[in-house]
Amino acid sequence: MRSERQGGPDADDGQSTQIGQGATRKRKRRRALLRGHLAEWLAMGFLICKGYRPLERRFAAAGGEIDLIMKRGGTVIFVEVKARARLDLAQAAIGARKHRLFNRAVRAWRARNPWSTGFTLRADAVYVTPSALPHHDIDAFAIAD
Repeated sequence: MRSERQGGPDADDGQSTQIGQGATRKRKRRRALLRGHLAEWLAMGFLICKGYRPLERRFAAAGGEIDLIMKRGGTVIFVEVKARARLDLAQAAIGARKHRLFNRAVRAWRARNPWSTGFTLRADAVYVTPSALPHHDIDAFAIAD
């Protein structure tokens, strides 16, 4: 009796679909991460042209992250950068949860940098959209103590 071969080239065992979906997800995630990094560099360059000096990039602590930390005069600015297809989508991407995590990271940064005690602290946002200069929203949201 001859046994039939199972799992030939045309057989669909479901695994190939799952592997393909996983690879597609990884590619999309990697592209989004690279877009985010590019947006942060663009935002930092834009702010440098406006007279800001970079202190840190991608500071993460206490479950939150600050994309850019800049200084200008007597002010330390914590910057959230959002890259979206349209300005309104970028603005809508910063919600209450993001504010909470952002504030947590700000508190952690301040604890590690006591020299900043005498400085004014501000939370800005920079929105990066295709075919336009970045939009700098000064004092975009409050920093909770």
